[in-house]
Amino acid sequence: MNIPINLERLARTFVQLCEIDSPSRSEREVSDYLTRTFHDLGAASIVEDTSAEQTGSDCGNLIISIPGNRPDQETIFFACHMDTVEPGYGVEVRRDGDIFTSWGDTVLGSDDKSGIAAIIELIRVLKEKKIDHGPIELLFTTCEEIGLLGAKALDRARMTASFGYALDSTGIDQVITGAPAANKLKVEVHGIAAHAGLHPEQGISALCMAASAIADLRLGRLDEESTANFGIIHGGVATNIIPDHITIEGEVRSHSLQKLTAYTEEIKRTFQQVIECWPLPPGKQDEGETPALAPAPSVEINVQLEYPAMRLKLNDQVLARVKQAGMNLGRNLEFQIAGGGSDANILNSFGLPTAIIATGMDKVHTTNECLDLKDLVRLTELLFAIVVA
Repeated sequence: MNIPINLERLARTFVQLCEIDSPSRSEREVSDYLTRTFHDLGAASIVEDTSAEQTGSDCGNLIISIPGNRPDQETIFFACHMDTVEPGYGVEVRRDGDIFTSWGDTVLGSDDKSGIAAIIELIRVLKEKKIDHGPIELLFTTCEEIGLLGAKALDRARMTASFGYALDSTGIDQVITGAPAANKLKVEVHGIAAHAGLHPEQGISALCMAASAIADLRLGRLDEESTANFGIIHGGVATNIIPDHITIEGEVRSHSLQKLTAYTEEIKRTFQQVIECWPLPPGKQDEGETPALAPAPSVEINVQLEYPAMRLKLNDQVLARVKQAGMNLGRNLEFQIAGGGSDANILNSFGLPTAIIATGMDKVHTTNECLDLKDLVRLTELLFAIVVA
């Protein structure tokens, strides 16, 4: 299959996108760039939804319709997120041959601008070469990196496609067919404040209780389908005050809803048991008064479903089409189960079968992030093969 991709134009588009600042909730400039670009490419409609009211972003999600000329084909969609992680302000792209990086003080932004650049080049090639294809819908979301917020706020009724592909994973020639569900946990441990030098025996350290509970937990890889982690802790006011309030935040992930529930309950029980069994300090008393009963420590545990699991079957239409596209290109695509969540989890929960396609991005979420132009070309070729399959 001969696909007339303009390599240097693709490279320029990628660099332009990366050098537009778009950390989460600051996606407006990328949104405006895409609006101008696809207007010039003859989009039938460009709609910005009202999701910003829920996400707090400076713009909404973009839904763009590209008309086709093959009425026998149903509409498919491609999805990318416009936001990047930080440090993401002032990105300057460094190119060494075919390798793109930042200059080391920011992320590059290939997550997810590699996917966006490939989509733009795809539509340019289809238009310039007058390639027959079915209708295409493009979805560009906000706030993916801070909890898939844009996708969660998407009005499903605005999407007309039957199935599609989220371009958002490391590697190349890989298709993600499943991803876990995740529970987000916020644990607030309440102890008793006291002066750490004068009356330490009158206090109960919320930090010590939290540490004791964490030490009793099973964390990391729990089984072949599940993981758990606590990654954020904050609290305390001074080194000479026993901390009476500590907050820790974490997550449980699993491909099994039953296991997700069981492991979450295990964490809740562990914290509750540690706090309930913690010894109380002696009651306070002034001269001539009976001791006052010390308040008991406590714990509050909030659990929220961060995103649902996704699992596609290999004979699903969305996978059959990308598999056929790979065969048409002479490639053996690798179908994988992932350990992380993405917009695809949300889109699948809306009843939109969505597979995840790797874009070639590497070392994402670090200042060592990089992308090989050859991989970006391979991605664009695969998208082209999907559209014309």
